[in-house]
Amino acid sequence: MTRYSAVAIALHWLIALAIVALVVIGIVMTGLPDTDLTRKFALYQLHKSLGITVLALSLLRLAWRLTHRPPPLPGTLKPWERRAAWATHIGFYGLIIVIPLLGWAMVSASPYNIPTVLWGEIPWPHLRVPKSAFEAFRTGHVLLAFGAIALLVLHVAAALKHHYILRDDVLARMLPFMRRR
Repeated sequence: MTRYSAVAIALHWLIALAIVALVVIGIVMTGLPDTDLTRKFALYQLHKSLGITVLALSLLRLAWRLTHRPPPLPGTLKPWERRAAWATHIGFYGLIIVIPLLGWAMVSASPYNIPTVLWGEIPWPHLRVPKSAFEAFRTGHVLLAFGAIALLVLHVAAALKHHYILRDDVLARMLPFMRRR
């Protein structure tokens, strides 16, 4: 079995776990009442810290992917399945880079003008964007986040199909410590 490299596997799972955390935190923080400002502020700062971390890890992952070939897809895949796998990966790379950038732009255009401090330690600059673009950035950030959730569900479903129905090694080559069937 040809596997992804340890670096690719580590980046994949770090980004995946961070994205799941971002979705959960995003839902919780936007659902909190304005009367709970202390917790809301802490969750927004955590969400921004994770988002910028995902952006950095995603750029690193993209650079790794461009310089290290992934293992080939199984020869049993139909042409449309190969195109779907390629489109899904391109979609993910686009989303994991564009969504944090839109979030950064949204925070920068926010009428609240609250500073961003990553991980409680690192002051993060705001972009020079027009304040009038806040709603457009927010709408794009939210819509693309829901698109990423949908793509994530499709990705997991395809991985499980490969593992349990097709019984090939597609899932095993990205899971740490998993061996060939």
